[in-house]
Amino acid sequence: MPQLPPLNSLRVLESAARNLSFSKAADELFVTKAAVSHQIKALEEFMGFPLFERKNRSIELTEAAEIALPKLREGFENLAEAVQLMQRHTEHASVNVCMAPSFAAKWLVPRLHKFSGAHPDIDMQITGDDTLITSRVSTSNMSEWFRGENIDVIIRFGEGDYPGYRVDKLFDVSAVPLCSPDLLEGENALKTPDDLRNYTLLHDDTGYTGRPSWARWLELAGVEGVDAKRGLHFNHVLLVLAGAVDKQGIGLSMEPLAQYDIDAGRLCIPFDLKMPLESSYYVIRPEEKGNDAVEAFVTWLLEEAAESQPAAAS
Repeated sequence: MPQLPPLNSLRVLESAARNLSFSKAADELFVTKAAVSHQIKALEEFMGFPLFERKNRSIELTEAAEIALPKLREGFENLAEAVQLMQRHTEHASVNVCMAPSFAAKWLVPRLHKFSGAHPDIDMQITGDDTLITSRVSTSNMSEWFRGENIDVIIRFGEGDYPGYRVDKLFDVSAVPLCSPDLLEGENALKTPDDLRNYTLLHDDTGYTGRPSWARWLELAGVEGVDAKRGLHFNHVLLVLAGAVDKQGIGLSMEPLAQYDIDAGRLCIPFDLKMPLESSYYVIRPEEKGNDAVEAFVTWLLEEAAESQPAAAS
C-alpha cells in the first residue's frame, strides 16, 4: 500500500475543493485561512504536484485533483459510516425513525407502546420532519437524512420510487370526510353528502403531491351546489383534524391519520364513500441490512400496518 499523506490534510483538500474557496473551507473546519493554505501547500509538496490553480480572486482544481475528488468524498463517507457502525455496536440498541409529524402523532406514537412492550431493550427516537411532506425528496435528500442525521428508517407518503433503497409499502390510503359524532344528531344532523351545504368545509392546504381535495370527493359523491373552495383553510392536516374534533366543520383527510381519534370517539366517518389516493405510505431504508433492532422494528411496523388496515374503499 502506498504511503498516505496525513488524513487531516486530505480533509482540508476535500473541503476546499468542494467549496472552491480556502476561506469557506476554513469556516467549515473552524480553522484559519492560513492554516488551510499551509495544509494544502504541505499536501502539494507531499504529492509532488499542484492541486489548485491560484488566481487573483479564486481557485480552480487541477485535473489531478478533480479526478481524485469523487473517490476522496466517498472515502470520507465510508469513514463516517464505519464510525457510526462502531458506535452502534457498543451503544444500547436503538432505532431512529423519521416521518411527517402528522403520521407520527396520529398513527405511529399511539401504537408504539406495543413495540416497546415486545422489545424493552430497544430505545426509539422519533423524528418529525415536515419536509417529508412539502418537498420533493430525491436520492441525495435521502442520503443526507440517513448519513448526516443518523436516521435508520424513513416513513413517507409518496409514490414509492426511491432507487438505491429498500422500499416496503406500508399501506394504501383513502381520504374520507370526518366530523364530530355530535354533528350526526340534532335538528341539522349530517345524514347525506347533500347536507354538506349546511356545514363549513375544512381544507388541508399543505403543499404536497396527492393530497385529497373536497372538489374531487364531492364530484365522486355526485354532490352539486356546494362550493368546494369555501370554508376554513389550514396549512397542516393536524389543524384540520383538530378543527373537526372541535365541531368547526367537516374535514377531509386520510383515514389512517384519523383512526386514532375515531377509536377514541372524537371523530367519525359520516358517509361510506372513500376516495382512494394515488400515493401510499412507504417504509424506506438503506439497501444494506440494518442492525437487529432496525430489522425488528421494520418487521413489527409492517405487521402492525397489515393488522390496522381499514375496510376496503367503496
